[in-house]
Amino acid sequence: MPPCSAKCGKNAILKRPKTGDTLCKECFFEAFENEIHFTITRAKLFKPGSKVAIAASGGKDSTVLAYVMKLLNEKYDYKLDLVLLSIDEGITGYRDDSLDTVKQNRDDYKMPLKILSYKDLYGWTMDEIVAEIGRKNNCTFCGVFRRQALDRGATLLNVDYLATGHNADDIAETVLMNILRGDLARLSRCTSIITDSGDGIPRVKPLKYTYEKEIVMGHARVLLKDLEKIDPAVIMNIIQSGESLKINENANMPTLKKCTRCGYVSSQDVCKACVLLEGLNKGLPKLGIGKSSKVKRHIQENSPCCKTQSCLCNNK
Repeated sequence: MPPCSAKCGKNAILKRPKTGDTLCKECFFEAFENEIHFTITRAKLFKPGSKVAIAASGGKDSTVLAYVMKLLNEKYDYKLDLVLLSIDEGITGYRDDSLDTVKQNRDDYKMPLKILSYKDLYGWTMDEIVAEIGRKNNCTFCGVFRRQALDRGATLLNVDYLATGHNADDIAETVLMNILRGDLARLSRCTSIITDSGDGIPRVKPLKYTYEKEIVMGHARVLLKDLEKIDPAVIMNIIQSGESLKINENANMPTLKKCTRCGYVSSQDVCKACVLLEGLNKGLPKLGIGKSSKVKRHIQENSPCCKTQSCLCNNK
């Protein structure tokens, strides 16, 4: 192996895709941590004395995020109150093991842990939803419920920020997906290092400029990896392209409002989670799958409740 580029006298163990530097383990860890610190300070992600919930799934990204946030908080005296927030979707044989990892993180990093379940929040586990809807569309339910569950958990914990483990690969993939879909609203948000879902608790991404393969250390994503083989800098180039894109001022963008059913922030009169739950609870599990206009029409045609306050169609 070549010598470490940091000239520490040790042999390198890896070559960084971002910079091309060859580094030993110790110098890599130092560079990795310093870059995240630079990201946090440059973007002013946190105010001193803030309470921060770390979205903890038990995967590599959230585990590294929890470790680095604790280390940097102590090393640079951010004065942050850090807590772990985990969501139990109710998937037998999958979430059980990862929750054990989250609990180990709680013990290792000496952080309080709050676990919220789909069952408690929505009255359904993902296993029960899959039994009702099948495997084809279950990801729609899980994605919608999980995003809302994290925000609800952050509100319950009364935190100032919600930190997620999204890395550079995740963001570059999302940029490509939104370009392919022509989704202007999400494209304008997906590259932001700080986003506000409308509940007053910003989501922040301290790992935004960190490559997935460095976190591992030791149809869009496949395209992304093929492009990376041609040009190792493609991930950062895609993120920067997404940041540079400007939306036509005359474009119609969704505005945030309160869901008329649950009061949660939504771009529609009724949030996606309530639509999905309505379908599950009425024996119409595919109700929330598809375009919103189709959903509204279906509810109007199949529900005689249009004059009640709980009606989803809002035809009043």
